[in-house]
Amino acid sequence: MYCYRILRVTMDPRHSAQDVVRCDLCETAVVQMYCDFCHVNLCIACIGKHVVDDYQKHIVVPFQNRKSTLIYPKCSTHQNKTSKYHCKECDMSVCSMCTISADKHKGHTFSVLSEIYNERKAGIAKDSEEIENIISPTYEEVVTDLETQITNLDGEYAKFKTVFTKYGEELQKEIDNVINKMKNEIEEMKIKHLEILKKHLDEIKQIQSLIEQSLITLKKMEKSNEVSVTMEYRSKNKEFRKLPPKVRVSLPTFSPNTIDSEQLFKSLRSLIPLSITRDDNGYTCTLMKAETSPKELIDEPELVATINTGYENLRSVTCLSEKEFWTCAEVVDMKCFNVQGTVINAIKTKTTERPCDIAVTGDGDLVYSDRTTKTVNKVKSGQTEEMIRLQGWKPGNLCVTPSGDLLVTVYSDAKTQSKVVRYSGSTEKQTIQYDDKGKPLYSGNSKIKYISENRNLDICVADAEAGVVVVVNQSGKLRFRYTGHSTTKNKAFVPWGITTDSQSQILTADGGNHCIHILDQNGQFLRYIDNCDLKNPLGLCVDKSDNLFVAEFNGGNVKKIKYLQ
Repeated sequence: MYCYRILRVTMDPRHSAQDVVRCDLCETAVVQMYCDFCHVNLCIACIGKHVVDDYQKHIVVPFQNRKSTLIYPKCSTHQNKTSKYHCKECDMSVCSMCTISADKHKGHTFSVLSEIYNERKAGIAKDSEEIENIISPTYEEVVTDLETQITNLDGEYAKFKTVFTKYGEELQKEIDNVINKMKNEIEEMKIKHLEILKKHLDEIKQIQSLIEQSLITLKKMEKSNEVSVTMEYRSKNKEFRKLPPKVRVSLPTFSPNTIDSEQLFKSLRSLIPLSITRDDNGYTCTLMKAETSPKELIDEPELVATINTGYENLRSVTCLSEKEFWTCAEVVDMKCFNVQGTVINAIKTKTTERPCDIAVTGDGDLVYSDRTTKTVNKVKSGQTEEMIRLQGWKPGNLCVTPSGDLLVTVYSDAKTQSKVVRYSGSTEKQTIQYDDKGKPLYSGNSKIKYISENRNLDICVADAEAGVVVVVNQSGKLRFRYTGHSTTKNKAFVPWGITTDSQSQILTADGGNHCIHILDQNGQFLRYIDNCDLKNPLGLCVDKSDNLFVAEFNGGNVKKIKYLQ
Protein backbone atom coordinates (compact mmCIF):
# COMPACT_ATOMS: atom_id res chain seq x y z
CA MET A 1 0.00 0.00 0.00
CA TYR A 2 1.20 3.44 -0.83
CA CYS A 3 0.09 6.69 0.76
CA TYR A 4 -0.31 9.11 -2.15
CA ARG A 5 -0.07 12.87 -1.96
CA ILE A 6 -1.87 15.33 -4.26
CA LEU A 7 -0.19 18.69 -4.75
CA ARG A 8 -1.15 21.72 -6.82
CA VAL A 9 0.97 22.97 -9.68
CA THR A 10 1.00 26.76 -9.68
CA MET A 11 2.90 29.60 -11.28
CA ASP A 12 1.86 31.98 -8.53
CA PRO A 13 5.08 33.73 -7.36
CA ARG A 14 3.70 33.73 -3.83
CA HIS A 15 4.39 29.99 -3.63
CA SER A 16 7.89 28.59 -3.08
CA ALA A 17 9.77 26.06 -5.15
CA GLN A 18 8.45 23.37 -2.82
CA ASP A 19 5.19 23.52 -4.77
CA VAL A 20 6.89 21.79 -7.73
CA VAL A 21 5.11 18.43 -8.10
CA ARG A 22 7.35 15.49 -7.22
CA CYS A 23 7.07 11.74 -7.66
CA ASP A 24 4.75 10.13 -5.11
CA LEU A 25 6.98 7.04 -4.87
CA CYS A 26 10.53 8.37 -4.42
CA GLU A 27 9.35 11.82 -3.27
CA THR A 28 12.46 13.47 -4.69
CA ALA A 29 12.41 13.44 -8.48
CA VAL A 30 10.24 15.93 -10.38
CA VAL A 31 7.10 14.31 -11.76
CA GLN A 32 7.09 13.43 -15.46
CA MET A 33 4.37 10.80 -15.76
CA TYR A 34 0.98 10.14 -14.17
CA CYS A 35 -1.13 7.01 -13.55
CA ASP A 36 -4.75 7.83 -14.40
CA PHE A 37 -5.90 4.60 -12.77
CA CYS A 38 -4.24 5.09 -9.40
CA HIS A 39 -4.02 8.92 -9.55
CA VAL A 40 -0.28 8.77 -8.74
CA ASN A 41 2.49 11.16 -9.83
CA LEU A 42 5.54 9.29 -11.21
CA CYS A 43 9.04 9.99 -12.37
CA ILE A 44 10.50 7.92 -15.21
CA ALA A 45 12.56 5.81 -12.79
CA CYS A 46 9.58 4.79 -10.67
CA ILE A 47 7.24 3.68 -13.47
CA GLY A 48 8.42 0.08 -13.39
CA LYS A 49 8.05 -0.18 -9.61
CA HIS A 50 4.52 1.20 -9.81
CA VAL A 51 3.15 -1.09 -12.52
CA VAL A 52 4.88 -4.29 -11.39
CA ASP A 53 1.81 -5.63 -9.51
CA ASP A 54 -0.52 -5.60 -12.53
CA TYR A 55 0.71 -4.04 -15.74
CA GLN A 56 -2.67 -4.27 -17.51
CA LYS A 57 -4.70 -2.16 -15.07
CA HIS A 58 -2.41 0.88 -14.89
CA ILE A 59 -2.80 3.80 -17.30
CA VAL A 60 0.47 5.74 -17.33
CA VAL A 61 0.42 8.94 -19.38
CA PRO A 62 2.58 12.08 -19.59
CA PHE A 63 1.84 14.33 -16.62
CA GLN A 64 0.44 17.14 -18.82
CA ASN A 65 -2.05 14.68 -20.37
CA ARG A 66 -3.42 13.44 -17.05
CA LYS A 67 -7.13 13.60 -16.29
CA SER A 68 -8.52 16.17 -13.84
CA THR A 69 -7.29 15.62 -10.31
CA LEU A 70 -9.17 16.76 -7.26
CA ILE A 71 -7.70 19.77 -5.50
CA TYR A 72 -8.23 19.18 -1.81
CA PRO A 73 -8.30 22.05 0.68
CA LYS A 74 -5.62 22.47 3.34
CA CYS A 75 -6.47 21.13 6.78
CA SER A 76 -7.38 23.97 9.14
CA THR A 77 -5.67 22.16 12.04
CA HIS A 78 -2.62 20.64 10.31
CA GLN A 79 -1.49 23.21 7.75
CA ASN A 80 0.94 20.86 6.02
CA LYS A 81 -1.79 18.27 5.37
CA THR A 82 -4.63 18.17 2.85
CA SER A 83 -8.16 17.40 3.92
CA LYS A 84 -9.40 14.21 2.33
CA TYR A 85 -12.10 13.37 4.86
CA HIS A 86 -15.27 14.97 6.16
CA CYS A 87 -16.29 14.98 9.82
CA LYS A 88 -20.05 14.47 10.04
CA GLU A 89 -20.39 15.89 13.57
CA CYS A 90 -18.31 19.00 12.87
CA ASP A 91 -19.47 19.34 9.24
CA MET A 92 -15.95 20.19 8.09
CA SER A 93 -13.13 18.82 5.97
CA VAL A 94 -10.30 17.18 7.91
CA CYS A 95 -7.01 15.41 7.18
CA SER A 96 -5.94 11.91 8.15
CA MET A 97 -4.23 13.22 11.28
CA CYS A 98 -7.55 14.67 12.47
CA THR A 99 -9.29 11.31 12.08
CA ILE A 100 -6.99 9.77 14.68
CA SER A 101 -7.04 12.79 16.95
CA ALA A 102 -7.78 11.85 20.52
CA ASP A 103 -9.32 15.18 21.49
CA LYS A 104 -11.07 17.36 18.92
CA HIS A 105 -12.68 14.62 16.77
CA LYS A 106 -12.81 11.78 19.28
CA GLY A 107 -15.66 9.37 18.50
CA HIS A 108 -16.72 11.27 15.40
CA THR A 109 -17.88 9.75 12.09
CA PHE A 110 -15.74 10.37 9.01
CA SER A 111 -16.55 10.08 5.32
CA VAL A 112 -14.22 10.11 2.34
CA LEU A 113 -14.34 13.65 0.99
CA SER A 114 -14.03 12.56 -2.62
CA GLU A 115 -17.18 10.46 -2.31
CA ILE A 116 -19.19 13.40 -0.94
CA TYR A 117 -17.65 15.58 -3.61
CA ASN A 118 -18.77 13.18 -6.34
CA GLU A 119 -22.30 13.09 -4.91
CA ARG A 120 -22.45 16.88 -4.83
CA LYS A 121 -21.09 17.06 -8.37
CA ALA A 122 -23.82 14.69 -9.51
CA GLY A 123 -26.38 16.90 -7.77
CA ILE A 124 -24.99 19.99 -9.45
CA ALA A 125 -25.16 18.33 -12.85
CA LYS A 126 -28.75 17.25 -12.16
CA ASP A 127 -29.79 20.73 -11.03
CA SER A 128 -28.10 22.26 -14.04
CA GLU A 129 -29.87 19.87 -16.40
CA GLU A 130 -33.25 20.53 -14.76
CA ILE A 131 -32.86 24.29 -15.03
CA GLU A 132 -31.60 24.15 -18.60
CA ASN A 133 -34.10 21.60 -19.96
CA ILE A 134 -37.22 22.07 -17.81
CA ILE A 135 -37.37 25.09 -15.53
CA SER A 136 -35.83 27.72 -17.79
CA PRO A 137 -37.85 26.72 -20.92
CA THR A 138 -41.05 26.77 -18.84
CA TYR A 139 -40.37 30.30 -17.65
CA GLU A 140 -39.47 31.30 -21.19
CA GLU A 141 -42.81 29.94 -22.39
CA VAL A 142 -44.66 31.93 -19.72
CA VAL A 143 -42.77 35.09 -20.69
CA THR A 144 -43.48 34.54 -24.38
CA ASP A 145 -47.15 33.99 -23.66
CA LEU A 146 -47.39 37.17 -21.60
CA GLU A 147 -45.52 39.21 -24.22
CA THR A 148 -47.86 37.85 -26.91
CA GLN A 149 -50.89 38.87 -24.87
CA ILE A 150 -49.47 42.35 -24.41
CA THR A 151 -48.70 42.63 -28.15
CA ASN A 152 -52.22 41.55 -29.13
CA LEU A 153 -54.00 43.54 -26.45
CA ASP A 154 -54.68 46.68 -28.47
CA GLY A 155 -56.00 44.69 -31.42
CA GLU A 156 -58.33 42.56 -29.30
CA TYR A 157 -59.69 45.57 -27.47
CA ALA A 158 -60.10 47.37 -30.78
CA LYS A 159 -62.32 44.50 -31.95
CA PHE A 160 -64.31 44.71 -28.74
CA LYS A 161 -64.77 48.46 -29.17
CA THR A 162 -65.96 47.93 -32.75
CA VAL A 163 -68.63 45.47 -31.68
CA PHE A 164 -69.76 47.71 -28.88
CA THR A 165 -69.82 50.75 -31.15
CA LYS A 166 -71.95 48.94 -33.69
CA TYR A 167 -74.45 48.01 -31.02
CA GLY A 168 -74.48 51.62 -29.85
CA GLU A 169 -75.19 52.87 -33.36
CA GLU A 170 -78.19 50.55 -33.62
CA LEU A 171 -79.66 52.15 -30.51
CA GLN A 172 -79.11 55.59 -32.11
CA LYS A 173 -78.95 58.95 -30.33
CA GLU A 174 -80.86 57.99 -27.18
CA ILE A 175 -77.90 55.93 -25.95
CA ASP A 176 -74.98 58.03 -27.25
CA ASN A 177 -74.14 59.33 -23.79
CA VAL A 178 -74.26 55.84 -22.31
CA ILE A 179 -72.04 54.40 -25.03
CA ASN A 180 -69.43 57.11 -24.50
CA LYS A 181 -69.35 56.36 -20.78
CA MET A 182 -68.91 52.67 -21.46
CA LYS A 183 -66.07 53.31 -23.92
CA ASN A 184 -64.23 55.16 -21.20
CA GLU A 185 -64.73 52.21 -18.87
CA ILE A 186 -63.46 49.82 -21.52
CA GLU A 187 -60.32 51.93 -21.88
CA GLU A 188 -59.85 51.80 -18.12
CA MET A 189 -60.28 48.04 -18.25
CA LYS A 190 -57.59 47.80 -20.89
CA ILE A 191 -55.24 49.83 -18.70
CA LYS A 192 -55.94 47.55 -15.72
CA HIS A 193 -55.55 44.51 -17.96
CA LEU A 194 -52.22 45.82 -19.26
CA GLU A 195 -51.01 46.63 -15.75
CA ILE A 196 -51.82 43.10 -14.58
CA LEU A 197 -49.96 41.49 -17.48
CA LYS A 198 -46.93 43.78 -17.17
CA LYS A 199 -46.75 43.32 -13.40
CA HIS A 200 -46.85 39.56 -13.76
CA LEU A 201 -44.31 39.70 -16.58
CA ASP A 202 -41.94 41.71 -14.37
CA GLU A 203 -42.33 39.14 -11.55
CA ILE A 204 -41.59 36.27 -13.92
CA LYS A 205 -38.60 38.04 -15.46
CA GLN A 206 -37.13 38.73 -12.02
CA ILE A 207 -37.35 35.04 -11.18
CA GLN A 208 -36.03 34.18 -14.63
CA SER A 209 -33.03 36.46 -14.02
CA LEU A 210 -32.28 34.62 -10.77
CA ILE A 211 -32.53 31.32 -12.64
CA GLU A 212 -30.15 32.50 -15.34
CA GLN A 213 -27.65 33.71 -12.73
CA SER A 214 -27.94 30.41 -10.88
CA LEU A 215 -27.39 28.46 -14.10
CA ILE A 216 -24.24 30.48 -14.90
CA THR A 217 -22.92 29.80 -11.39
CA LEU A 218 -23.70 26.09 -11.70
CA LYS A 219 -21.95 25.90 -15.06
CA LYS A 220 -18.84 27.48 -13.52
CA MET A 221 -19.01 25.06 -10.58
CA GLU A 222 -19.33 22.10 -12.94
CA LYS A 223 -16.06 23.09 -14.57
CA SER A 224 -14.36 23.96 -11.29
CA ASN A 225 -12.27 21.54 -9.24
CA GLU A 226 -12.48 23.63 -6.09
CA VAL A 227 -13.88 21.33 -3.40
CA SER A 228 -14.64 24.17 -0.98
CA VAL A 229 -16.90 25.91 -3.50
CA THR A 230 -18.70 22.65 -4.24
CA MET A 231 -19.13 21.87 -0.55
CA GLU A 232 -20.68 25.27 0.06
CA TYR A 233 -23.22 24.80 -2.74
CA ARG A 234 -26.86 24.54 -1.69
CA SER A 235 -29.47 23.84 -4.36
CA LYS A 236 -32.10 26.50 -5.06
CA ASN A 237 -34.04 24.34 -7.49
CA LYS A 238 -36.72 23.62 -4.88
CA GLU A 239 -37.61 27.32 -4.97
CA PHE A 240 -37.43 27.45 -8.76
CA ARG A 241 -39.74 24.45 -9.07
CA LYS A 242 -42.58 26.50 -7.64
CA LEU A 243 -43.55 27.43 -11.16
CA PRO A 244 -46.25 30.04 -11.52
CA PRO A 245 -49.34 29.02 -13.49
CA LYS A 246 -49.69 30.58 -16.87
CA VAL A 247 -51.66 33.78 -16.66
CA ARG A 248 -54.65 33.96 -18.94
CA VAL A 249 -56.46 37.23 -18.42
CA SER A 250 -59.77 36.69 -20.20
CA LEU A 251 -60.77 39.34 -22.66
CA PRO A 252 -64.25 40.80 -22.19
CA THR A 253 -67.17 39.70 -24.34
CA PHE A 254 -70.30 41.59 -25.24
CA SER A 255 -73.71 39.93 -25.41
CA PRO A 256 -76.44 42.42 -26.28
CA ASN A 257 -80.00 41.85 -25.10
CA THR A 258 -83.29 43.44 -26.14
CA ILE A 259 -84.08 45.99 -23.45
CA ASP A 260 -86.09 49.17 -23.01
CA SER A 261 -84.46 52.59 -22.68
CA GLU A 262 -85.08 52.85 -18.92
CA GLN A 263 -83.01 49.78 -18.28
CA LEU A 264 -80.37 50.61 -20.86
CA PHE A 265 -77.53 51.86 -18.71
CA LYS A 266 -78.03 49.22 -16.01
CA SER A 267 -78.16 46.46 -18.62
CA LEU A 268 -75.09 47.65 -20.54
CA ARG A 269 -73.14 48.06 -17.33
CA SER A 270 -73.85 44.45 -16.38
CA LEU A 271 -72.39 43.17 -19.66
CA ILE A 272 -68.90 44.46 -18.94
CA PRO A 273 -66.51 42.51 -16.69
CA LEU A 274 -64.89 44.79 -14.13
CA SER A 275 -63.89 42.55 -11.23
CA ILE A 276 -60.21 41.80 -10.76
CA THR A 277 -59.17 38.84 -8.62
CA ARG A 278 -55.80 37.49 -7.58
CA ASP A 279 -55.26 34.00 -6.25
CA ASP A 280 -53.71 33.14 -2.87
CA ASN A 281 -50.19 32.54 -4.10
CA GLY A 282 -50.05 36.01 -5.62
CA TYR A 283 -49.41 34.90 -9.17
CA THR A 284 -52.64 34.64 -11.16
CA CYS A 285 -54.78 37.67 -11.96
CA THR A 286 -58.02 37.32 -13.91
CA LEU A 287 -60.58 39.71 -15.23
CA MET A 288 -63.91 38.12 -14.32
CA LYS A 289 -67.17 38.59 -16.18
CA ALA A 290 -69.66 40.40 -13.98
CA GLU A 291 -72.63 38.17 -13.33
CA THR A 292 -75.83 38.97 -15.16
CA SER A 293 -78.94 37.12 -14.16
CA PRO A 294 -77.80 33.48 -14.44
CA LYS A 295 -80.00 30.98 -16.19
CA GLU A 296 -80.73 27.52 -14.85
CA LEU A 297 -81.54 24.22 -16.51
CA ILE A 298 -85.26 23.56 -16.45
CA ASP A 299 -86.48 20.24 -15.09
CA GLU A 300 -88.12 19.16 -18.32
CA PRO A 301 -86.75 20.58 -21.61
CA GLU A 302 -89.61 21.82 -23.81
CA LEU A 303 -90.00 21.14 -27.53
CA VAL A 304 -91.00 24.56 -28.91
CA ALA A 305 -91.21 23.78 -32.63
CA THR A 306 -90.46 21.11 -35.22
CA ILE A 307 -89.56 22.34 -38.71
CA ASN A 308 -89.36 19.86 -41.59
CA THR A 309 -86.67 20.95 -44.06
CA GLY A 310 -87.48 18.36 -46.71
CA TYR A 311 -83.88 17.20 -46.60
CA GLU A 312 -82.66 13.66 -46.18
CA ASN A 313 -79.44 13.25 -44.21
CA LEU A 314 -79.57 16.69 -42.62
CA ARG A 315 -76.13 17.60 -41.26
CA SER A 316 -75.87 21.17 -39.96
CA VAL A 317 -77.94 24.01 -38.59
CA THR A 318 -76.73 27.53 -37.71
CA CYS A 319 -78.80 30.38 -36.29
CA LEU A 320 -79.28 33.59 -38.23
CA SER A 321 -81.61 34.96 -35.53
CA GLU A 322 -84.11 33.65 -33.00
CA LYS A 323 -86.59 33.12 -35.81
CA GLU A 324 -84.38 32.16 -38.77
CA PHE A 325 -81.70 29.54 -39.37
CA TRP A 326 -79.57 28.09 -42.16
CA THR A 327 -79.30 24.34 -42.88
CA CYS A 328 -77.26 22.05 -45.10
CA ALA A 329 -77.47 18.37 -45.98
CA GLU A 330 -75.80 15.92 -48.37
CA VAL A 331 -76.82 18.03 -51.38
CA VAL A 332 -75.44 21.22 -52.96
CA ASP A 333 -78.34 23.35 -51.68
CA MET A 334 -78.13 25.37 -48.47
CA LYS A 335 -81.49 26.70 -47.25
CA CYS A 336 -82.59 29.34 -44.78
CA PHE A 337 -85.88 28.74 -42.94
CA ASN A 338 -87.97 30.67 -40.47
CA VAL A 339 -89.43 28.88 -37.45
CA GLN A 340 -92.76 28.50 -39.33
CA GLY A 341 -90.97 26.26 -41.85
CA THR A 342 -90.93 28.69 -44.78
CA VAL A 343 -87.85 28.80 -47.00
CA ILE A 344 -86.70 32.43 -47.10
CA ASN A 345 -83.40 31.96 -48.96
CA ALA A 346 -81.51 29.23 -50.83
CA ILE A 347 -77.92 29.08 -52.11
CA LYS A 348 -75.97 26.44 -54.01
CA THR A 349 -72.28 25.63 -53.66
CA LYS A 350 -70.06 26.65 -56.56
CA THR A 351 -69.22 22.98 -57.25
CA THR A 352 -71.17 19.74 -57.44
CA GLU A 353 -69.88 18.82 -53.97
CA ARG A 354 -72.05 19.32 -50.89
CA PRO A 355 -70.81 21.78 -48.25
CA CYS A 356 -68.96 20.20 -45.34
CA ASP A 357 -70.39 22.71 -42.87
CA ILE A 358 -71.96 26.15 -42.58
CA ALA A 359 -71.77 29.12 -40.20
CA VAL A 360 -73.11 32.69 -40.00
CA THR A 361 -70.92 35.78 -39.47
CA GLY A 362 -71.79 38.66 -37.16
CA ASP A 363 -72.98 40.58 -40.25
CA GLY A 364 -75.41 37.80 -41.15
CA ASP A 365 -73.37 36.44 -44.10
CA LEU A 366 -73.29 32.69 -44.72
CA VAL A 367 -69.93 30.89 -44.66
CA TYR A 368 -69.45 27.32 -45.95
CA SER A 369 -66.54 24.91 -46.42
CA ASP A 370 -65.90 22.96 -49.65
CA ARG A 371 -63.44 20.06 -49.51
CA THR A 372 -63.44 19.59 -53.31
CA THR A 373 -61.84 22.96 -53.92
CA LYS A 374 -60.15 23.07 -50.47
CA THR A 375 -61.77 26.42 -49.83
CA VAL A 376 -63.87 28.29 -47.30
CA ASN A 377 -66.35 30.64 -49.00
CA LYS A 378 -68.59 33.52 -47.92
CA VAL A 379 -71.92 34.42 -49.46
CA LYS A 380 -72.55 38.16 -49.22
CA SER A 381 -75.52 39.84 -50.89
CA GLY A 382 -76.10 36.70 -52.96
CA GLN A 383 -72.52 36.63 -54.29
CA THR A 384 -70.09 33.86 -53.32
CA GLU A 385 -66.49 34.89 -52.66
CA GLU A 386 -63.51 32.76 -51.69
CA MET A 387 -62.13 33.55 -48.23
CA ILE A 388 -59.54 30.83 -47.68
CA ARG A 389 -57.76 28.35 -49.94
CA LEU A 390 -55.78 25.53 -48.33
CA GLN A 391 -52.69 23.71 -49.62
CA GLY A 392 -52.17 20.07 -48.61
CA TRP A 393 -55.19 20.22 -46.31
CA LYS A 394 -58.96 20.09 -46.71
CA PRO A 395 -61.52 22.02 -44.63
CA GLY A 396 -64.10 20.24 -42.51
CA ASN A 397 -66.37 21.86 -39.95
CA LEU A 398 -66.26 25.49 -38.87
CA CYS A 399 -67.67 28.14 -36.56
CA VAL A 400 -67.60 31.93 -36.28
CA THR A 401 -66.43 33.22 -32.89
CA PRO A 402 -67.95 36.22 -31.05
CA SER A 403 -64.80 38.23 -31.92
CA GLY A 404 -65.37 37.56 -35.63
CA ASP A 405 -62.60 34.99 -36.10
CA LEU A 406 -63.24 31.77 -38.01
CA LEU A 407 -62.30 28.38 -36.53
CA VAL A 408 -61.93 25.54 -39.03
CA THR A 409 -61.20 21.84 -38.49
CA VAL A 410 -58.96 20.63 -41.31
CA TYR A 411 -57.41 17.29 -42.29
CA SER A 412 -54.42 16.42 -44.45
CA ASP A 413 -54.78 15.21 -48.02
CA ALA A 414 -53.48 11.83 -46.87
CA LYS A 415 -56.19 11.76 -44.17
CA THR A 416 -53.60 11.03 -41.47
CA GLN A 417 -53.58 14.33 -39.57
CA SER A 418 -56.20 16.72 -38.21
CA LYS A 419 -55.92 20.16 -36.64
CA VAL A 420 -57.85 23.33 -35.83
CA VAL A 421 -56.92 26.59 -37.53
CA ARG A 422 -58.04 30.09 -36.49
CA TYR A 423 -58.42 32.71 -39.21
CA SER A 424 -58.97 36.44 -39.07
CA GLY A 425 -60.44 37.06 -42.48
CA SER A 426 -58.12 35.07 -44.74
CA THR A 427 -55.11 35.35 -42.42
CA GLU A 428 -54.10 32.30 -40.39
CA LYS A 429 -53.65 33.32 -36.74
CA GLN A 430 -53.34 30.06 -34.82
CA THR A 431 -52.90 26.32 -35.32
CA ILE A 432 -53.90 23.75 -32.71
CA GLN A 433 -52.79 20.17 -33.31
CA TYR A 434 -50.73 18.66 -30.45
CA ASP A 435 -50.85 18.50 -26.66
CA ASP A 436 -47.95 19.36 -24.31
CA LYS A 437 -46.46 15.89 -24.83
CA GLY A 438 -46.45 16.23 -28.61
CA LYS A 439 -49.36 13.82 -29.11
CA PRO A 440 -52.19 14.62 -31.56
CA LEU A 441 -55.24 16.20 -29.93
CA TYR A 442 -57.60 14.93 -32.61
CA SER A 443 -57.99 11.69 -34.58
CA GLY A 444 -56.13 11.83 -37.88
CA ASN A 445 -58.81 11.29 -40.50
CA SER A 446 -61.46 13.02 -42.61
CA LYS A 447 -64.30 12.22 -40.21
CA ILE A 448 -66.66 14.90 -38.90
CA LYS A 449 -65.27 17.14 -36.18
CA TYR A 450 -67.82 19.80 -35.27
CA ILE A 451 -66.36 22.83 -33.48
CA SER A 452 -67.50 25.70 -31.24
CA GLU A 453 -65.86 28.47 -29.19
CA ASN A 454 -67.17 28.82 -25.63
CA ARG A 455 -67.86 32.13 -23.88
CA ASN A 456 -64.73 31.57 -21.74
CA LEU A 457 -62.76 31.35 -25.05
CA ASP A 458 -62.24 27.58 -24.80
CA ILE A 459 -62.26 25.76 -28.15
CA CYS A 460 -64.49 22.67 -28.12
CA VAL A 461 -64.25 19.92 -30.76
CA ALA A 462 -66.53 16.88 -31.01
CA ASP A 463 -64.34 14.12 -32.44
CA ALA A 464 -66.87 11.49 -33.49
CA GLU A 465 -64.31 8.94 -34.69
CA ALA A 466 -62.46 8.99 -31.35
CA GLY A 467 -65.67 9.17 -29.28
CA VAL A 468 -64.46 12.20 -27.34
CA VAL A 469 -65.07 15.93 -26.88
CA VAL A 470 -61.67 17.70 -26.79
CA VAL A 471 -61.56 21.11 -25.08
CA VAL A 472 -58.49 23.38 -25.19
CA ASN A 473 -58.06 26.91 -23.87
CA GLN A 474 -57.54 30.05 -25.96
CA SER A 475 -53.81 29.34 -26.38
CA GLY A 476 -54.44 25.74 -27.50
CA LYS A 477 -53.49 23.98 -24.25
CA LEU A 478 -55.55 20.90 -23.44
CA ARG A 479 -58.06 21.50 -20.63
CA PHE A 480 -59.98 18.23 -20.62
CA ARG A 481 -61.46 15.37 -22.64
CA TYR A 482 -65.05 14.18 -22.20
CA THR A 483 -65.79 10.56 -23.20
CA GLY A 484 -69.40 10.24 -22.08
CA HIS A 485 -71.25 10.18 -18.80
CA SER A 486 -72.08 6.57 -17.99
CA THR A 487 -73.03 3.19 -19.40
CA THR A 488 -76.75 3.83 -18.91
CA LYS A 489 -77.20 4.50 -22.63
CA ASN A 490 -77.52 1.62 -25.07
CA LYS A 491 -74.72 2.56 -27.44
CA ALA A 492 -71.19 3.96 -27.16
CA PHE A 493 -70.80 7.74 -26.89
CA VAL A 494 -70.22 9.23 -30.36
CA PRO A 495 -70.33 13.05 -30.26
CA TRP A 496 -71.43 14.86 -33.41
CA GLY A 497 -72.64 18.44 -33.31
CA ILE A 498 -71.42 20.77 -30.58
CA THR A 499 -72.39 24.24 -29.37
CA THR A 500 -72.17 26.45 -26.27
CA ASP A 501 -74.58 28.82 -24.55
CA SER A 502 -74.52 32.08 -22.55
CA GLN A 503 -73.68 30.16 -19.35
CA SER A 504 -70.53 28.68 -20.99
CA GLN A 505 -72.20 25.28 -20.94
CA ILE A 506 -71.25 22.79 -23.65
CA LEU A 507 -73.92 20.84 -25.54
CA THR A 508 -73.01 17.91 -27.78
CA ALA A 509 -75.20 15.59 -29.84
CA ASP A 510 -75.09 11.84 -29.16
CA GLY A 511 -76.80 10.54 -32.30
CA GLY A 512 -76.65 6.84 -31.55
CA ASN A 513 -78.34 7.32 -28.18
CA HIS A 514 -80.76 9.98 -29.53
CA CYS A 515 -79.90 12.59 -26.89
CA ILE A 516 -77.93 15.74 -26.09
CA HIS A 517 -75.25 15.85 -23.35
CA ILE A 518 -74.97 19.11 -21.39
CA LEU A 519 -71.63 19.81 -19.64
CA ASP A 520 -70.39 22.73 -17.60
CA GLN A 521 -67.36 24.68 -18.82
CA ASN A 522 -65.02 22.33 -16.91
CA GLY A 523 -66.37 19.17 -18.54
CA GLN A 524 -68.62 18.02 -15.69
CA PHE A 525 -71.78 16.27 -16.89
CA LEU A 526 -74.97 18.15 -15.92
CA ARG A 527 -77.82 16.31 -17.63
CA TYR A 528 -79.22 14.80 -20.83
CA ILE A 529 -81.85 16.22 -23.15
CA ASP A 530 -83.53 12.97 -24.13
CA ASN A 531 -87.24 13.70 -23.81
CA CYS A 532 -88.05 15.62 -27.00
CA ASP A 533 -88.43 12.59 -29.29
CA LEU A 534 -84.99 13.20 -30.76
CA LYS A 535 -83.98 10.93 -33.62
CA ASN A 536 -80.32 10.82 -34.63
CA PRO A 537 -79.45 14.43 -33.63
CA LEU A 538 -76.43 15.70 -35.53
CA GLY A 539 -75.99 19.47 -35.97
CA LEU A 540 -76.55 21.90 -33.08
CA CYS A 541 -76.70 25.66 -32.54
CA VAL A 542 -77.96 28.03 -29.82
CA ASP A 543 -79.54 31.42 -30.53
CA LYS A 544 -79.02 34.60 -28.50
CA SER A 545 -81.86 33.68 -26.14
CA ASP A 546 -80.37 30.23 -25.49
CA ASN A 547 -82.92 28.31 -27.53
CA LEU A 548 -81.38 25.09 -28.83
CA PHE A 549 -81.78 24.14 -32.51
CA VAL A 550 -81.17 20.47 -33.32
CA ALA A 551 -80.74 19.05 -36.84
CA GLU A 552 -81.92 15.43 -37.02
CA PHE A 553 -79.93 13.43 -39.56
CA ASN A 554 -82.73 11.01 -40.41
CA GLY A 555 -86.02 12.69 -41.31
CA GLY A 556 -84.62 16.15 -41.97
CA ASN A 557 -86.28 17.90 -39.04
CA VAL A 558 -84.93 20.87 -37.11
CA LYS A 559 -86.23 20.98 -33.54
CA LYS A 560 -86.26 24.12 -31.41
CA ILE A 561 -85.90 23.28 -27.71
CA LYS A 562 -86.13 25.43 -24.59
CA TYR A 563 -83.86 24.04 -21.85
CA LEU A 564 -82.88 27.13 -19.79
CA GLN A 565 -84.95 29.57 -17.75
